[in-house]
Amino acid sequence: MTLLGLVQHLTEVERNWFQRVFAGQDVPPVFGENNIDGYVLRPDRGLDEALAVWQAEVARGRELIADASLEYARHNGHADLIREQIDGVTGA
Repeated sequence: MTLLGLVQHLTEVERNWFQRVFAGQDVPPVFGENNIDGYVLRPDRGLDEALAVWQAEVARGRELIADASLEYARHNGHADLIREQIDGVTGA
């Protein structure tokens, strides 16, 4: 698990919930059928590209469900897990 992988995962989450679930669209995974959760990294994809793709999915989701709020609280917990692996500190 990496922060870049987490950005890619959130991109897939955006597409899944807003395009597939809410809008009922039949769209493929953003990062391909072999990477349906988005966590697999490619050496040629950097943070700038991953953020741009994520931002495009967020924009599309907002178009589809303008009245819904977006919450990433659960995924913020994932980032906490990464930080805990680095500094060993748990809880607050």
